[in-house]
Amino acid sequence: MNQPLFLKPVFQEKIWGGNRLHTVFGFDLPSDRIGEDWAISAHPHGVGTVINGEFAGKKLDELWQDHRELFGNASGDVFPLLIKILDAEDDLSVQVHPDDTYGLKHEGELGKTECWYIIDAEPGASIIYGHHAKTREELAEMIHEGKWDDLLTKVPVKKGDFFYVPSGTIHAIGKGIMILETQQSSDTTYRVYDYDRTDDSGNPRELHLQQSIDVTTVPAKAPTLQIQQQNQGQSAVVTYLKTEFFNVYEWLVKGTLKLKKGAPYTLATVIEGAGSLVIEKENPTQNESYELKKGDSFILPSDIEKWRIEGDLTIIASEPGEKA
Repeated sequence: MNQPLFLKPVFQEKIWGGNRLHTVFGFDLPSDRIGEDWAISAHPHGVGTVINGEFAGKKLDELWQDHRELFGNASGDVFPLLIKILDAEDDLSVQVHPDDTYGLKHEGELGKTECWYIIDAEPGASIIYGHHAKTREELAEMIHEGKWDDLLTKVPVKKGDFFYVPSGTIHAIGKGIMILETQQSSDTTYRVYDYDRTDDSGNPRELHLQQSIDVTTVPAKAPTLQIQQQNQGQSAVVTYLKTEFFNVYEWLVKGTLKLKKGAPYTLATVIEGAGSLVIEKENPTQNESYELKKGDSFILPSDIEKWRIEGDLTIIASEPGEKA
């Protein structure tokens, strides 16, 4: 094939969503309460569609089932990763996700380990990231008594920050933040606290207190990141994370950035700027070029060995980890 798979975004309306996916990324939104762009997804709650090449019109879950050669004949019943852009016009609920064992047993799907690249953040913006309980009994007591100020850890954030959020981590994205989220392909979320908000019908949103207590890591563990940067002239590859679930990179392009295959397939989303993707062939006269703009998301299938990015742009890229 030797062609990238560009994907049509799937938009999700949320009580905390806004319209910055239109004003910042230029997407044509179905409402002004869009919280999530599922940029690369084969999850049944929002499956992406290929918009170019010989597989145009095909759903990503179909390709995973019927054309596994595109993904290096990787194993697994489901496409393992899900890439989102989130626009938090308001605070998200305080929540926690299960690991694979709990998720498969209780929800019939993978657990949810994720990570966040902060695309933008208003001055003073913050996230919930962890908790102060020392034992599970103390965690349960503080949750049931609503001691949120004592329980929750608040962390200020700014544009360009990166956070790893393993399953079992109590967390919440705060108002005024946009993120690129790389996660396992799961939509299981246990709400711990939701600021006593109600839905459009005036009903309190569902909480999942026992599940949250069951799956939260106690005491909280703050992952240590070993961020590395490899420069190519004015361009660079920043390696944020390598885990059993996914590897995550930032491609900083100022002119040209040359890259090569390091995993069965690669996922990428343009979060800033514009340029082009050049697929390099053995005969350079057969190279193929594709325009890239802010908001574009694509997969580089297994048969693409080398490529380069040209222009002035920033891309968040990921690969499946060993367990994916």
